[in-house]
Amino acid sequence: MFYEVEKILIMIRRIQLLIGVCLLTSLSAFGMKVDVVQPAFWWSGMNDTSLQVLLYGDDLAGATVSLSSSDVKVDEVVQLANPNYLLLYLNLAEAQPQEFTINLRKGKQVQKIAYELKTRTNKVKAQGFDSSDVLYLIMPDRFANGDPSNDVVAGLKDKLMDRANPDARHGGDLVGITQQMDYLADLGITAVWLNPVQENDMKETSYHGYAITNYYEVDGRLGSNADFVNLVDEAHQRGLKVVMDMIFNHCGSEHFFFKDKPTHDWFNFQDNFTQTSYKTIPQFDPYASAKDKALAEDAWFVEVMPDLNQRNPHVAKYLSQNSIWWIEYAGIDGIRQDTHPYADFDFMADWCQAVRAEYPNFTIVGETWLNSNVGISFWQENSPIAYPKNSHLPVVMDFPLMNLMNQVFDEETGDWSQGLSRLYEYLAEDIVYANPNNLLVFLDNHDTSRFATVQEEANDFNRFQQAMAFLLTTRGIPQLYYGTEILMYADKKDGDGALRADFPGGWATDPVNAFEASQRTAQQNRAFDYLRTLLHWRKGAKAVTAGSLKHFSPKDQVYMYKRQHGAEEVLVILNGSDQAKEVDLNHFRELYSVKNSGLDVVSKRSYDLSQERLSLAPRAALVLELQ
Repeated sequence: MFYEVEKILIMIRRIQLLIGVCLLTSLSAFGMKVDVVQPAFWWSGMNDTSLQVLLYGDDLAGATVSLSSSDVKVDEVVQLANPNYLLLYLNLAEAQPQEFTINLRKGKQVQKIAYELKTRTNKVKAQGFDSSDVLYLIMPDRFANGDPSNDVVAGLKDKLMDRANPDARHGGDLVGITQQMDYLADLGITAVWLNPVQENDMKETSYHGYAITNYYEVDGRLGSNADFVNLVDEAHQRGLKVVMDMIFNHCGSEHFFFKDKPTHDWFNFQDNFTQTSYKTIPQFDPYASAKDKALAEDAWFVEVMPDLNQRNPHVAKYLSQNSIWWIEYAGIDGIRQDTHPYADFDFMADWCQAVRAEYPNFTIVGETWLNSNVGISFWQENSPIAYPKNSHLPVVMDFPLMNLMNQVFDEETGDWSQGLSRLYEYLAEDIVYANPNNLLVFLDNHDTSRFATVQEEANDFNRFQQAMAFLLTTRGIPQLYYGTEILMYADKKDGDGALRADFPGGWATDPVNAFEASQRTAQQNRAFDYLRTLLHWRKGAKAVTAGSLKHFSPKDQVYMYKRQHGAEEVLVILNGSDQAKEVDLNHFRELYSVKNSGLDVVSKRSYDLSQERLSLAPRAALVLELQ
């Protein structure tokens, strides 16, 4: 009996041992797992032959790496502090387009990852933009809903879909924008700038796009990567360019980078939330304290947007490479970089150079939200103020001019230093800029009050036409905010959601479709037609898009300036008063000493400038082609 019991106990121990071995084998087999490969593919023939491949999953530390390719080499395998990450640096100097396998081995575990190097296409891409262009800014969630099926997407956290709530998602998407591409082309703009389209899988208020949780995927509620590529293609077919919004300063707190941090220095102030001072002066202040500079550059924009540390070379490579991936993949023509001064200066300068090394005609515009032209000029490429530092940032945003334009076109004053004189004096200070034509000039955007804050301002056609005439004929690259052409209005004090209201007609249930002239009000059509006329004329007006600028100090509240390119001359006359004016033309004769006739590009009325005096209606705005 004892012998039988002993046999049974031995058998049980053997079974237990066998089960333990099976469990260990099973755990071993599933211990190493790759969930994320970024980028998922790349191209051969790039100028930079070093490719970073980020792998994220479970228990990747200690894995050895081999490739099935004979001409793709492994330069380095970086084991990060977090064992769930592995960084591969591949050498593509001799690589041809191909499909190959990345093999990970860890003990008896092997995981194979299919990877592709694609052939670079010859489709239109990376055209860049300049002062011959006019950008039209769209917040995708608020413009048009072309695919209601993606209004709520399973698996994404923010499921609040409520058009009555200004801070919820409203359902606009890329298909909706694509469907209105003919409208945009007819309006006369030349480039479409989209607020961020990448995934924002945040718990709430994620519609704006500035808390990215996946840098390589379009947010499912806006569509797919394929939808974005199609949008770019449809724009190019109509002669329109596409500018993509990017954010290197921060990501969303739901990004796997933040929820499972790769290293202790992947983020700034990683262990304790520290909010930025929102002051961008310390970056160029010669007397700045180290603390002020750190609070400006390294602290977080808001608590749900942790600040990425671009001084970490792996973070820097990841961000730079991601931008190049989107240019090559989607064929975009420009990038608007959000919160540009909040990121590391040296990295951003290197990134600008890296992008243009691959795409020489490409344009990057940085959001440089400062209240002085001196401060903004520091961030522009080849700035004499920043020397010997160089941002290599081609275009900066002219926020001070935006502030002035929102004031002077309804200022009635007898003070010679106020009203339109403030525009004159501001432009006279363009000596601080390395290239005044590489300034983005705008009346408003998604973060500011609209140019018209109330309906009364929206219906003030004189104010509207003066602002549009100046915006489209001064130096720089003009940008319009969606809905300006139909006199949309909103005040910052009413909240960001109000600034980003839906375009009427973008939803099938909208009672009015402002994309159609027949459904716009008479005043909306008046504004639309005026702006459309100027935009289409501007495309062929070299004097305005590439010419010199000469102006007179305003006299009796009349501001006059000339744009000239070769024999082509355009004279702009603005009456800054609510009163009619009799202008002494002899005072301004230097601007048109040879050509004494001007044809207004909007009314087609001819003006005889050889006379002694010119009658101007209150708040008149004349754009005259000199003949």
